Amino acid sequence: MPKRHLITSALPYINGVKHLGNLVGSMLPADVYARYLRARDYEVLFICATDEHGTPAEISALEAGLGVDEYCRLQHKIQADVCRRFELSFDHFGRSSSRQNHQLTKHFARELEKRGFIEERPTRQVYSLEDRRFLPDRYITGTCPHCGYTSARGDQCESCTRVLDPTDLLEPRSAISGSTRLEIRETRHLFLLQSKLSLELRNWIERHGNWPRLTRSIALKWLDEGVQDRCITRDLSWGVPVERPGFENKVFYVWFDAPIEYIGATEEWADADPANRDWKSWWYGANDVHYTQFMAKDNIPFHTIVFPAMILGTREPWKLADFIMGFNWLTYEGGKFSTSGKRGVLMSDALEILPADYWRYWLLANAPESNDSDFAWELFAGTVNKDLVGVFGNFVNRILRFAISRFDGVLPSGGTIGSAEERLFSDLSARLTALEQHLTECSFRKAVQDLRGMWVSGNTYLDNAAPWKAIQSDPARAMTAVQISVNLVRFFGVISEPVLPGSSRRIAVALKCTADEWRWPSRPLVDELAVLTPGRPLEAPDLLFRRIEEGEVRAWSQQYAGQPKTP
Repeated sequence: MPKRHLITSALPYINGVKHLGNLVGSMLPADVYARYLRARDYEVLFICATDEHGTPAEISALEAGLGVDEYCRLQHKIQADVCRRFELSFDHFGRSSSRQNHQLTKHFARELEKRGFIEERPTRQVYSLEDRRFLPDRYITGTCPHCGYTSARGDQCESCTRVLDPTDLLEPRSAISGSTRLEIRETRHLFLLQSKLSLELRNWIERHGNWPRLTRSIALKWLDEGVQDRCITRDLSWGVPVERPGFENKVFYVWFDAPIEYIGATEEWADADPANRDWKSWWYGANDVHYTQFMAKDNIPFHTIVFPAMILGTREPWKLADFIMGFNWLTYEGGKFSTSGKRGVLMSDALEILPADYWRYWLLANAPESNDSDFAWELFAGTVNKDLVGVFGNFVNRILRFAISRFDGVLPSGGTIGSAEERLFSDLSARLTALEQHLTECSFRKAVQDLRGMWVSGNTYLDNAAPWKAIQSDPARAMTAVQISVNLVRFFGVISEPVLPGSSRRIAVALKCTADEWRWPSRPLVDELAVLTPGRPLEAPDLLFRRIEEGEVRAWSQQYAGQPKTP
């Protein structure tokens, strides 16, 4: 595996804090992958940003009574803070409205046109008599002609993920005024000639047989149906201006400039410390870099067709993705999350209820990798109480408190390693190998199962050794069990850190581990479970996790059930 890893998470849109489905569909698994690779001493650059252009930003700013630039500035600050509190370890969290992205977007457009992949065409576009303006695609809503979803946008149906043109919609209406007084008028726009790149795109996709089935199936479906040329400009004032005569009131389409912001955000990162950072080494001719993208399934077409077409069409050596991890959707109590209907839990709401690690664990244990997953409060509480409280937290707290109380707060010397320890080492070694494989493959549900399996092994070993009983009849055996088990606390903390960074940090502080002691385990495990040496002072953290009560489940379920529908 290459030593340098570039990781990008799909850009969260600027209008409001994201819900748990958005979190598990891109940002959270990308963070776990980045943390794991850093722990293995790979060089990692983890990039994300807010997606700030397009019609929703204008509409949301108008509703908030703010200029769109000020609205985006404030919302970026809010989202960055929520991501920080969720322990998302971005190396940089940028903004697609940045100077760097504007310059790069214009560069891509110039190069694509120079190579014959951008063409100006007359188009027929929706004009609102009520609003006295052309309506870009997201300013139009209506019924999807493919699946009947009644709130489809003019660019894509969120229900069936089909890409649309505004004129495809049934019963269209203005997203600004709600007016249905719409007519079709002629205007001119720029088109990305994706059809000329379809064979190159297919060859590129076919070379990546290791991609998840979801990613490949969506990409190949698009190719099989025929890649259409794509309009890449819009009649808006907020966005990257199109520097072309006659296009003074047009900007580039948000889905043209948004993926370029992966590169733009990297340049933003480098500009913060230009003496020590080189953004081009990650993107331009970067053959030594392995690039992994994370996104939900509705973003897959843009990352497997549109963005690669933009890169290929420049004929410049920009880095293409090596692995694209696509996710299905997380639903909420059997239905969709709805921010406007207050149905479901926003990231900010979640942090008011419980610390980040509770949510991180459940979401990853139920990551919608092969199918959609459903969040239910009873399932959430059951998993927390059983796994985090009853298995991991129980092990950490009971062994540390016992060791502190019986051995004057220091780690005792152990005796001879016996058959019980040998079985433990063998079991943990096999499970650690599986954990590493699953994290490398981005199989997060399996990785969480591996983690839990190791916690269970630790509890089983401690239960069988029962040092609280053996201390009377065989003190040496009891001290061996304590020494091994306290070292297991460190071991569990280290391997759990990608998933549970807050809890792992509390363990590291309690054990006063140095950086050298707090490192990803190597083999043989007999050495790993002797890193903490006899005589070491011990502290026990406060309870790592608390039990969720039935009354809380009922209250939260009612609080986030959403607004009742009016008849």
